[in-house]
Amino acid sequence: MSTAKTVICLHGMWMRRGVMLLVKRRLQNEHQYRAHLFGYPSMRRSLDENAQALATYIAEQGFDSVHLVGHSLGGVVAMRALALNPELPVHRVVCLGSPLCGSTPARRLNRKNWGKRLVGQTVLDGVVNTPASEWAGEVCNTHEIGVIAGTVPLGLGQIASSFDGANDGTVAVSETRLRGVKDHICMAVNHTGLALSRDVTDQIAAFFRRGKFLRDD
Repeated sequence: MSTAKTVICLHGMWMRRGVMLLVKRRLQNEHQYRAHLFGYPSMRRSLDENAQALATYIAEQGFDSVHLVGHSLGGVVAMRALALNPELPVHRVVCLGSPLCGSTPARRLNRKNWGKRLVGQTVLDGVVNTPASEWAGEVCNTHEIGVIAGTVPLGLGQIASSFDGANDGTVAVSETRLRGVKDHICMAVNHTGLALSRDVTDQIAAFFRRGKFLRDD
């Protein structure tokens, strides 16, 4: 069981930190965690710049032990922060629909002139050019990583691409299956719903407590 009681919540692409407010409040009110929102500019800054900003924030706050939860691109930023700063006092990480193995819609958007402006630098660095599957192996060896994938195919990703197999409308389940993670679970929500669902937050808290998700069996 983990003794860490502090959580940092990271939003995804195009979003602001307020999108994680429900997760923050539920972790605080229903699971007794001290939760913080961390915001970063996904469009204009690089993946490494945002990852280093997260690392600096953690260091400046003086946390003894902390968990991270990142929605979509936020999970990639969290993983990159640990890859660049393995000494950070981070115990467990939960990635919500994070394209840890790349993203077909992002790659296809990036091939279009109008799409390049929508992708943004952080996605280009950590999803299109060099996804976490190419650099996060050591992070999985030294930290406990949990991944929650959605299976309701309703989202903006369908505008840019079609999916083979289960997906949340933006990210395919296969794109979340990073080799070496501690646990992976699929839930019946779409991409946005991963940051809104009470059931998802319950699973986040379960992983933080015991290093594995809740299952009926």
